[in-house]
Amino acid sequence: MNRIAQFEKVSYEQFLEDWKKNFPNQNEEEIRTIYDQIKLPKRATEGSAGYDFFAPCAMEIAPGKQVLIPTGIRVSMDPQYVLMLFPRSSLGFKYRLQMNNTVGIIDSDYYFAKNMGHIFCKLTNDTREDKTVFLEAGEGMVQGIFVPFGITMDDDVQTKRIGGLGSTTKKED
Repeated sequence: MNRIAQFEKVSYEQFLEDWKKNFPNQNEEEIRTIYDQIKLPKRATEGSAGYDFFAPCAMEIAPGKQVLIPTGIRVSMDPQYVLMLFPRSSLGFKYRLQMNNTVGIIDSDYYFAKNMGHIFCKLTNDTREDKTVFLEAGEGMVQGIFVPFGITMDDDVQTKRIGGLGSTTKKED
């Protein structure tokens, strides 16, 4: 196995800023507790390809509803890899829990984004059976798989990332 990446927590200040945008009714003491309890992604077994990302706190996602979750996680990885995020199979199977962008793509240079490369997950409960999804704090919610990729022979891109989500199509200031 090639060791090509390292998960880290974003700074508390970055987490606080991002969490308040999505959960404005929580106070800083509650947010600090959530931050302190964030678990770094890990594989469940030696044969697992996916690194489980864990819910930073207990969450409820009602049928037809969605939630944008700041994970508190960033990742440094070798530049010839990409981290792909998928819903955990069991949650998709039981509830039709889906990621809004189908598959999350975390590029190696996202680590250097203005938001410290803070990884977010936007999940939708697309149940057809009126089931509410309950995630406990620390429960696996999505899984990330590192995948090598190649580029074309005539690729000469030298543009640097300037932001987060959607920034790869924007030009540097």
